[in-house]
Amino acid sequence: MNNAVNSQQSSIKAYVANVTNQASAVRAEIAAASTSIKNQALENIANEIQCSSESLKQQNQLDLRAGEKRGLDSALLDRLELTDQRIDAMAEGLLQVCSLADPVGETTDMQTRPSGIQVGKMRVPIGVILIIYESRPNVTADAAALCIKSGNVTILRGGSEALNSNQSIAKCIHTGLEKAGLSKDIVQVITTADRVAVTELLHADNDIDIVIPRGGKGLIEKIMQESRIPLIKHLDGVCHVYIHDDAEIEMATNIALNSKAQRFGVCNAMETLLLDKGIANKILPNLQKKFAEKNVELRGCEQTCKILNDISSATEDDWYAEYLGPVLAIKIVDDVSQAMRHIDKYGSHHTDSIVTNNEDIAQKFLREVDSSSVMINASTRFADGFEYGLGAEIGISTDKLHARGPVGLEGLTTQKFIVLGDGNIRV
Repeated sequence: MNNAVNSQQSSIKAYVANVTNQASAVRAEIAAASTSIKNQALENIANEIQCSSESLKQQNQLDLRAGEKRGLDSALLDRLELTDQRIDAMAEGLLQVCSLADPVGETTDMQTRPSGIQVGKMRVPIGVILIIYESRPNVTADAAALCIKSGNVTILRGGSEALNSNQSIAKCIHTGLEKAGLSKDIVQVITTADRVAVTELLHADNDIDIVIPRGGKGLIEKIMQESRIPLIKHLDGVCHVYIHDDAEIEMATNIALNSKAQRFGVCNAMETLLLDKGIANKILPNLQKKFAEKNVELRGCEQTCKILNDISSATEDDWYAEYLGPVLAIKIVDDVSQAMRHIDKYGSHHTDSIVTNNEDIAQKFLREVDSSSVMINASTRFADGFEYGLGAEIGISTDKLHARGPVGLEGLTTQKFIVLGDGNIRV
């Protein structure tokens, strides 16, 4: 038995080593590819996906049936399913990336120094990017598109529940790349569901430049513990809306309702509502009615429970919670300083918004709240690559180094200094 296990692990190690070696071998090819060639590849892939619709759905059905046998809940099965509409959306997403400006080669900050040299920065690809994700097979196409356009090689490791779907999409990607005259190894989709492969990939720091995990908190924590490679990540989205005393009641109500109830299971949904004590009585009763219409359960601090006496008391754990569902924690605070202290202690540095007509307070919140997106008089649901004009995103980073907030094409590149001279020598 041990010999069989050891043999399987050795086989997976050899497979991963081959994948990473192939990735390294083609990094210069995609980095040097012109915008027109990269766009042609994306158009080809979009066409292959649309032409392969029936095959994609057949392979997806295998995953759905296996998921049902494994007892996946209805929400996960819904995320896993590929419908005609979702397949069309995948193809459209690829074409949208085509329309985005190519960041590779962009030169900025050029200045002439006293020595006569010109110094500036040029945007270049990161290199080889490993993306580990769960459930939704459309991520395979989205991630491939962004990496191709930004001049990166990518290794994609989807969840075991979507193995057949992801491999079917991979065929479309490979065909599209090769029709554009590019190597299919520029995008590789891992063919095994064995977790040993993930560990081996996370240890391949000689070939892989950065890891982007997309999934639940448990998956990301595990990757953080195992990876020898830098990560672009976010653990959770404990997002806040803070309603200041000087807020307009109707505006604050609409923003709070939209931030929580426009869609529950997303990382930019509000999880805790903070209100100044001077406005709480004016806004909470009506907000409660509106949240009740959306079947949102409210859990409040002691002061909140005195105003809304038929809600549950919030516990300490509620302030840390990312519910991803119809539950909302509410806390009444004394002022903006207490609100910001609460956000700093319990938040996840994802997205936080203030509602106020006081410009000084708004600017104080904007400067001092340490999150990847900080907003004034806007719903937290706007924290999204498409809404920010990035066209698409690979994820939302709550890290402080390299990329922060929605990570689009520019976030998948880095910069190098360039120096232009005319025979200049240093004296």
